[in-house]
Amino acid sequence: MRVLVIGAGGYVGSRLIPALLEDGHQVVAGARDLHKLDAFWWGDAVDRVELDATGDDSVRAAIAADPSLEAVVYLVHGMGGDDFREVDRAAAQRVRAAVDASEVKVLAYLSGIIPDVPREELSEHLASRLEVEEELSAARCRFVGLRAAVVLGAASTSFELMTQLAHRLPVTVFPDWMDHLVEPIAVVDAVAAIRAAVTTESAHGVYDIGGGEVIAYPQLVQKVLELTDQERPGFSVPVMPQALVTAVGSWLSDIPAPTVTALMESLREDMVARDERWLSELAAGRPCGAGDDRRGPAPKPGRTGREPRTPGTRSARGHARRSLLGDQRRGSGAGAGVQAGLMCTGRLATTPATSRPTSTTHSTISGTAQLSVAAWSAPMPSGPNPATR
Repeated sequence: MRVLVIGAGGYVGSRLIPALLEDGHQVVAGARDLHKLDAFWWGDAVDRVELDATGDDSVRAAIAADPSLEAVVYLVHGMGGDDFREVDRAAAQRVRAAVDASEVKVLAYLSGIIPDVPREELSEHLASRLEVEEELSAARCRFVGLRAAVVLGAASTSFELMTQLAHRLPVTVFPDWMDHLVEPIAVVDAVAAIRAAVTTESAHGVYDIGGGEVIAYPQLVQKVLELTDQERPGFSVPVMPQALVTAVGSWLSDIPAPTVTALMESLREDMVARDERWLSELAAGRPCGAGDDRRGPAPKPGRTGREPRTPGTRSARGHARRSLLGDQRRGSGAGAGVQAGLMCTGRLATTPATSRPTSTTHSTISGTAQLSVAAWSAPMPSGPNPATR
């Protein structure tokens, strides 16, 4: 299958492409600056196309003008500027129109988990994700939307913001409005879900994807500090204006202020997957290991009359989650909860996006393995495009 990845140089895109190549797909890497793709080991293994989602001609040339294109993966997100929602919506409309004018059979999009609140109460960040999702879902071809909360791994924007603030403050301070539940997902699991979405013909519509463990956001930060041997006191502050928290976060981190604002606004609600359909429905097209349950998981308790999940809850469907990963599951910690996800992404973050994976970088990490601080702090040779996830 010929697959176009829009946002190829971004955090998820640069990790998705090796997986698609491993699956035997012909990959087209779409990026605004093609020279940035030279930093990745797979740069010469893909076709490249200059693609700016804000330009009509650029999008048409990359999609509608390629008669052999069968799948498009859309990984572009904007969080900067006062009009980023309109820019995002217009870009999605452009891509959908080009897809409708092409032979593309499937369009996949990595979105954000949408909390159960009235639409007008959504943060600007999540409202934009929902608008893009709705626009792309109107395409004539099969559409698969994957909603994720925090993606665990160095260079993920939301994860980098969390780790930078945790490591640069002598104590961790949490406003009371930030004390909500989150269900993170390791980047290898997110990549596995996208891989399956592209090839599983029965998959369609929107799926919440989570790592299987629900944890309060402050506890997640403390877990990061624990695994990097930088534990420090933490406490909650009952009244702390969001504007003040955002200003401090922008000052302490290396992330642009508009992005910090957009991400922090999303912490006002629980970010937990409603169910685990993605494990059963997306796993259906991939081989399962011995003992895996093809029936998939029981519905996850959510906020629809069932008992709510509590912090620390883990999924019992690790086998089904691991089946999505195939050979990529070595060292992934898939389905093993937050700690395994944090440990494996820290271990892999030093090389896999820019260097060819080796048996060393993908070696199995035991539950007692120690994570070095160097693995967490190692700079990425090629940073993610700010407009990609």
